[in-house]
Amino acid sequence: MSTTLTPKSPERANSSAIANDAIKAWKAEQLNGQPSALGAFAQETLAMTRRLFIQLQRRPSTLVAGVIQPLIWLVLFGALFQNVPQGLFGESQNYGQFLGAGIIVFTAFGGALNAGLPVMFDREFGFLNRFLVAPLASRYSIVVASAIFIAAMSLVQTAAIVGVSALLGAGLPGAGGLALVFAIVLALVLGVTALSLGLSFALPGHIELIAVIFVTNLPLLFASTALVPLSFMPRWLQVVACLNPLTYAIEPIRYVYLHSDWALSSVVLSAPFGDVTLGICLGVLVGFCGIALTLIQPLLRRRIA
Repeated sequence: MSTTLTPKSPERANSSAIANDAIKAWKAEQLNGQPSALGAFAQETLAMTRRLFIQLQRRPSTLVAGVIQPLIWLVLFGALFQNVPQGLFGESQNYGQFLGAGIIVFTAFGGALNAGLPVMFDREFGFLNRFLVAPLASRYSIVVASAIFIAAMSLVQTAAIVGVSALLGAGLPGAGGLALVFAIVLALVLGVTALSLGLSFALPGHIELIAVIFVTNLPLLFASTALVPLSFMPRWLQVVACLNPLTYAIEPIRYVYLHSDWALSSVVLSAPFGDVTLGICLGVLVGFCGIALTLIQPLLRRRIA
């Protein structure tokens, strides 16, 4: 039995060519419409950050408590030591003015230390596995979104503390001083958030992470200059406080509140090993961020990359 091949007519050949050209043009249009790798990363980060803010919107008590708690500390501690003789706490006019910088830094530190809890709960409830199997441009968007969310929360808390402390008589630094305060808070939050997120991937569950938070929180507060000046401490505690990153965030903020003519060369801390300038404090905070980000890189590569 022979098979006869019927050649395609010119009309059918032309229509097939037109169809193929149309398909190629459509594919090219789709490829051109795709965002770049950087654009896709930004889009994913924005979507995951929005998810965290939606959770906050559904549970606003988290933000309310995060703002009210430091204000209670500021009001109660300020009232407790309001009769302290002037000059006992350095150049501060009252204890509330002295305490304000400590409350700002410790509140930002506490919020950043809790940054790993949402990621840990996502791990335990299985949401993180869904993110890891999703076709993401970069899984680091999970970490960046958490850092952005915590930074935004810390800035809101800082603004509330600055405003209330001004009403209580602590005053306000100038525009440059306020910008420096927020920059210091962001630097500290970035470093502590990185460590907290690293712990959320390294520890087996949220119980262990909460235990680390409780064990770390108060010792770092009391081993800093948040509540008392360095001169009030015994020698060994002065050395410990000068190794504490919180001290290098507190003292520059306290200095810009008291001095409108601050500069990077201004001495803000008289440590046992010598004078520490504002520029050195900023360098320590930047170095702390760099070390924290470097330490968590291998862990993040193993767990999410």
